[in-house]
Amino acid sequence: MRVHALQHVEFEGLGHIDRWIADRGHTLTLTWLYAGDALPRPASFDRLVIMGGPMNIYEDGKYPWLPAERALIREAIAAGKSALGVCLGAQLLADALDSLVFSGSNKEIGWWPIRLTEAGTRSGLLAGTAAEAMVFHWHGDTFDIPAGAIHLAASEGCSSQAFLYDNRILGLQFHLELIPETMAAIVTHCGDELAPGRYIQSEAQIRADAPAYFPASNRLLEILLDRLGHV
Repeated sequence: MRVHALQHVEFEGLGHIDRWIADRGHTLTLTWLYAGDALPRPASFDRLVIMGGPMNIYEDGKYPWLPAERALIREAIAAGKSALGVCLGAQLLADALDSLVFSGSNKEIGWWPIRLTEAGTRSGLLAGTAAEAMVFHWHGDTFDIPAGAIHLAASEGCSSQAFLYDNRILGLQFHLELIPETMAAIVTHCGDELAPGRYIQSEAQIRADAPAYFPASNRLLEILLDRLGHV
């Protein structure tokens, strides 16, 4: 499979997604939007991976590549490609599917549990997985679940945590792809957001909890990527 990834900032890389691609023998091409790379055409890839970033999806004045990126995502969906969106990437997918993206009631940063919805427990994508999982969050914006999509998971602080559309478009508001290096980079570059809040952990707690949660998060990511478009 030909995987193409869109990366918005240097410090939010693919993490375990990169390992999954290599382990499965897939090919990877990258667009570093922050570096001014040209966007691909949908015919050049089978799956689009849209990574996270600190920007809002409509900050076109600060990030002039955003309109073209939004257009590419819509083209890829219309062309029948599969796609994974992580955090900002999930918001971009929701927008491409004509859902509203907006500032959430709570900012979530750190390790917080998500729980499968009733529809999520019935989804073949998540068959055999735990009803609750501890995952890493770093977001303030959220989105409405797109019309026709399956609402897969929610958290106490944010109801729209994951959705599946047409069995091939997966939006994850949280980060299953993190490995120690990528988590450390995000904490370093975005640490000014670690202000006291109901769903905001301290840097010390984030770092202390990470080793216990990385393996299960990465394994869940592998299950989702393996099954996407095939269940």
